[in-house]
Amino acid sequence: MSEPMLSRYLHQKAAAAGFPVAGNFELTPRCNFNCKMCYVHLTEAQQQQRGKELTAEQWLSIGASACREGMVFLLITGGEPTLRPDFMEILSGLKRMGLLISVNSNGFLLQGELLERVVKDPPHRFNITLYGTSNETYEALCGIPAYDTVLRNIRRLREAGVDVKLNLTLTPENLSDREQIAAAAKELGAHLQTATYLFPPVRVTGKTEFPQRLPAETAGRLEGQRLRERMSEEDYLKLKTRLILPAEQEDDCRFCRSGRSSFWLTWDGKLLPCGMLPEPSADVLRLGFSEAWRTVRKAMQALQYPKACQKCRYREICHVCLAKCYCETKGFDKAPPYSCQMTKAILEELEIPCAMEVFS
Repeated sequence: MSEPMLSRYLHQKAAAAGFPVAGNFELTPRCNFNCKMCYVHLTEAQQQQRGKELTAEQWLSIGASACREGMVFLLITGGEPTLRPDFMEILSGLKRMGLLISVNSNGFLLQGELLERVVKDPPHRFNITLYGTSNETYEALCGIPAYDTVLRNIRRLREAGVDVKLNLTLTPENLSDREQIAAAAKELGAHLQTATYLFPPVRVTGKTEFPQRLPAETAGRLEGQRLRERMSEEDYLKLKTRLILPAEQEDDCRFCRSGRSSFWLTWDGKLLPCGMLPEPSADVLRLGFSEAWRTVRKAMQALQYPKACQKCRYREICHVCLAKCYCETKGFDKAPPYSCQMTKAILEELEIPCAMEVFS
């Protein structure tokens, strides 16, 4: 399920013109799960110490301002956004602005009265993370034996005609469940998107060490397998040729959309380029959305990728971004070592010779 051509076209035009065509609204850092790899989750006590969540009125006001600046696509996320009693008020109000809205959720609370309201006024799509295929895997990874409940809720959404995409974040705790998760997605008639790279939760812990994710070699091998399965023999040979005999590349490899055509707004009103980067940031409540967007966009334009990444022939499969650099090294001037190791493993899995010097 590749991205629609219209979306790619709009992002290209928006990046050139400086419009925020896509936004992410992080309604809350709170969650009813306690996933080991989460990049934003705070306890209620921690959240109260750091500030107050924006009200529904504030979210709708900011949404209207972002629409005037060009926002078309919106992802509502958290924490767990359905924890908020005013979730449907926010969703319905933003929908009335004509936005194409997706919602990230763990799916646990989508039952009862909330399910009825969602079915009557659904988002364009729910993105529900399926962490495993047993209550035991859920408890090991998320701290709650939620599998049966989540699966039941997904079935009810699908039966009601609500579009659901499933996300899978691979970790040491659920790696052995991946084939069963793929089978469950097929049975549910839902597309499955798998993440093998996990960002260290720098925004919450300030640390680049991240023992909760897979070893880089394992993640790379799995990503290489996924890539090979999706490619025809012709596409594989074309990729292999491009990586062995690379064409001259431009120094600027800034293909990430963060701060160019998209933004992230935190639960307490800070505008970021993306949810993984704690900086550059701007206070929307103080500056207003338009000025905050221009401030962050200008700051992102001034940043450069590490020289090693700009010249690297493998960035097509590495998908390097400034957030990876920052989360791995706490800066923007060094190549992210985990990503480099993962890319090396991808190449080995694809049986493509690797110029080892780029990983030194």
